[in-house]
Amino acid sequence: MMKKTYWKIGIYFILICLFIGYSRDGLEKKEVSVLKEEQEEKRGVFVSYIELQNYIKDEDEGKSKENVLAMINNIKKMNLNLIVLQVRSNSDAIYESKIFPVSGYVSTEEGGKCYDVLEYFIKEAHKKKIAVYAWINPYRIRTNEDVSSISEKNPAFKYINTDIIYVGGGIYYNPSKKEVEDLIVRGVEEIVNNYQVDGILFDDYFYPNNEIDQKDYEQYKKEFGEIKKEDYNLMIVNKLIERVHKVCNKAKIPFGVSPDGNNENNYNKNFADIKTWLSSDKYVDFIMPQIYYGFYNETKPFQKVLEEWNSLIKNKKIKMIVALAFYKVGMYDKYAKSGAWEWERADDIIMKEIILSRNISSYDGFCLFRYGYLFDNKLFSNTSVQEKDNIFKIINR
Repeated sequence: MMKKTYWKIGIYFILICLFIGYSRDGLEKKEVSVLKEEQEEKRGVFVSYIELQNYIKDEDEGKSKENVLAMINNIKKMNLNLIVLQVRSNSDAIYESKIFPVSGYVSTEEGGKCYDVLEYFIKEAHKKKIAVYAWINPYRIRTNEDVSSISEKNPAFKYINTDIIYVGGGIYYNPSKKEVEDLIVRGVEEIVNNYQVDGILFDDYFYPNNEIDQKDYEQYKKEFGEIKKEDYNLMIVNKLIERVHKVCNKAKIPFGVSPDGNNENNYNKNFADIKTWLSSDKYVDFIMPQIYYGFYNETKPFQKVLEEWNSLIKNKKIKMIVALAFYKVGMYDKYAKSGAWEWERADDIIMKEIILSRNISSYDGFCLFRYGYLFDNKLFSNTSVQEKDNIFKIINR
């Protein structure tokens, strides 16, 4: 019996050694634990409106469904187990909705005809034991300023030329309006009540700027007293997040947000109150920060940012799924300053980021942005295939 115990300890030691972080150009080595089998990590990939447009729009239903099956099969072969599917990117829907029109990214036009894409994804993904999270952009209506493209079926249509929507660098709902908050909450209720989604995720697009609700802010001060504009914005978003969490909690579905990896942006631009969310049980069940940095990023090196995010989680029930930038593989990253060359030269950055992420106490998995960069060879860089192979090796154990 004692020999068996020593044998098991020896095997475990060997496995840990296999997952030791490497050292390149002076990068710090780091020992990494092996996950226990019963703690299966979430291994996700984002499927955005861009993929929907590329593989579903302008195809007949048969060909479109073939493409969806091919996507799911690719994801399964990669040994990924989570699809984060963008179901509402622009006040629209890729599912049967009584609130939002059919998305122009899956139909010939907004409000056109299309089969229930969300339902089909769920049905076929679940057959492969792949979870599906419904990914929502809560406030965004358009990525451009073309108000004429908003169809009469879109709930934003009746708000054109009012202060309930904002035009500037895109078109957005005004977060401070009660009508907007109610609309978004009803939209989430519709999904969780009608579809077997495995989670709900909000993107990081909250406030497009600090002036969108200036009039509402001034009125609030008259009624309730002095408050900083930034604190007002944080309060407005918190109200929405809390209500959506209650809806998802009632449906027994986890709710989370995928915020900017840079918390200065979250507080100064997006008005996402990360510290409050991660210190409470009222807002999120998981967080998916977009830690889209390399190890040599001059201002935001990956390891430091990862550890900072982990330290922010005061409610230990909240888990972290780390969003990683596969789209940067092989690319020159000018925002990394002196580390701009890193993604061009290395072919194992994502692999190493996954290994390091497995060491943090709140770790629940990773999610790669996005599907096209993983599986569309037209988007491949010189190092994409090798990076994929390296990722596959460490998740296919």
